Amino acid sequence: MSAESLVSAALPAPHGFFTRRGGVSTGPYASLNCSLSSGDDPARVAENRARVAAAVGADPAALVGVHQVHGDAVIAVTTPWRHGAGPKGDAMVTATPGIALGIVTADCAPLLFADATAGVVGAAHAGWRGAVGGVIEATVAAMAALGAAPARIAAAIGPCIRQASYEVGADLRDAVLAHAAADSRFFAAGARPGHWQFDLAGYCAARLEAAGVGRIDTIPADTLADAARFFSHRRRTLGDGGPIGHQVSAIRCTS
Repeated sequence: MSAESLVSAALPAPHGFFTRRGGVSTGPYASLNCSLSSGDDPARVAENRARVAAAVGADPAALVGVHQVHGDAVIAVTTPWRHGAGPKGDAMVTATPGIALGIVTADCAPLLFADATAGVVGAAHAGWRGAVGGVIEATVAAMAALGAAPARIAAAIGPCIRQASYEVGADLRDAVLAHAAADSRFFAAGARPGHWQFDLAGYCAARLEAAGVGRIDTIPADTLADAARFFSHRRRTLGDGGPIGHQVSAIRCTS
């Protein structure tokens, strides 16, 4: 069985927003777990990542990732590093043909970027902290430093926890509104007093638009609601709290 992924018609580069299907892991990691820091068998994770690399036309050694920390640091990749040895950061950009950038998520929003004219691609991990902190704008700026133009960039927001599933408290809402009061439009009333439903995908799309990105697409999938296709950190916290895998989203630079 091959690695299952969703693709965006907006992106002009080989890519995939991979689901949890099509791998070799078992138990709570079944089956396409691509997290190098999970408790999964490293050999199985390596095979899963090799399947992802093959799906986007990359050598397994050329699929790189970073140690994600919910910040805004962007790494410019020129040569691959050993799996698991990536620097701390939450986004990557490259203009080196053959390199594939991989972001792991389990509710946060994965964003993939491409400027076909410049031959530059990017990938970002945008949880609410990273999105509020500017990881999206930082990724666009890092692509521009490699020759991309924001108006030429296509960006796609992958499967993440959607508004109907994402109940948040006042701390998150206050942090978002401290950045821009107008962003109250991304909150709907929650079922409990003092809680709201946050539209993470919509918020990311608005930040992309404000950054001047020329084409924006959103994959309509909810990681919490679709247990058959996606790992979900929130689903785990609402359930037994056991171990969890992560899906990966990847894009390859072609020129």
